[in-house]
Amino acid sequence: MTEHVKLTQDGAVQEIVFARPDKKNALSNAMYRAATEALNTAQKNPAIRVVLFAAEGDAFTAGNDLADFASAAAGKADLAAHDFIEALGSADKPIVAAVPGLAVGVGTTMLLHCDLVYLAEGAKLSTPFVNLALVPEAASSMLLPARIGHARAFAMFALGESISAAEAFSLGLANKVLPKDEVLPAARQAAKTLTTRPLGAIVATKKLMRDKDRILARMDEESAVFAQRLQTDEAREAFKAFAERRQPDFMKLAS
Repeated sequence: MTEHVKLTQDGAVQEIVFARPDKKNALSNAMYRAATEALNTAQKNPAIRVVLFAAEGDAFTAGNDLADFASAAAGKADLAAHDFIEALGSADKPIVAAVPGLAVGVGTTMLLHCDLVYLAEGAKLSTPFVNLALVPEAASSMLLPARIGHARAFAMFALGESISAAEAFSLGLANKVLPKDEVLPAARQAAKTLTTRPLGAIVATKKLMRDKDRILARMDEESAVFAQRLQTDEAREAFKAFAERRQPDFMKLAS
C-alpha cells in the first residue's frame, strides 16, 4: 500500500482518494497498485455497494507519473496502470467520481468507466497521449469517440486539446458541474442514494449498458500498442525532452 491512496468506508460506500496533492496526484505504480487492490476488494466485498473516487487538493490527477513512464521506456520497470484500468473495465458495482480540478490522461479516461461524474467548475479534462508519442488507454480509443464524436475525440488525443467542465457536461461526460467545495458532498450524496437502490438491479442495468467483453478486448489491444510505443525513438525523445524541460523535436526522427 501507499500513503498516497487513502481508503475510507462510509457505510456501504468505499472511498478511494488520490492523496498526492503536491504532485497534482500524479499516479505512481504504487498508487495504481493500491487503487487496483481497493477496487477489486470492493467488488468482492458484499458490504460495499458503491465505489467513490475522489482526490485531495485542486487536481483529480495529472495522469501517470512520468518518471515511471520514463523507466518503462528505458526497460527498467513495468507499468502497473493496466491492472487498474482492467479493474475499472471489469467492475460491476457502480462507480462515482468527484473531480475537483485537473484530470489528465487516465484522469479523464477513467471517467468513461464511472457511472456518475461530478466536476468542479474549474476542472479541465485532457488526454494528450500523442504528445508523449503514446496511444490512448482504458478503451478510450473506442469509448471517447462514441461519447463525444470522432472529431472532438481525435483533437483531444492528437492535438492534446482540453475541454472545460462546462464542455464536458454538454458533451455528456459529467452529471453536474458545481463549485469546487460542493463536488465531493454531491458525489457522496449520490453514492449514498445508490446504496439504497436494489444492487442486483443496478448491476444488471450497468451490464446491459456496457459491452464488457468488447471494452476489455480493446483495453488489451491498446495496452499492446502502448507497450510497443514506449520502446520507440519518439517516446524516448518525448521523455528526454520532458526531463530536460524543452519541447520534443519529433521532426528529426524517421516515421
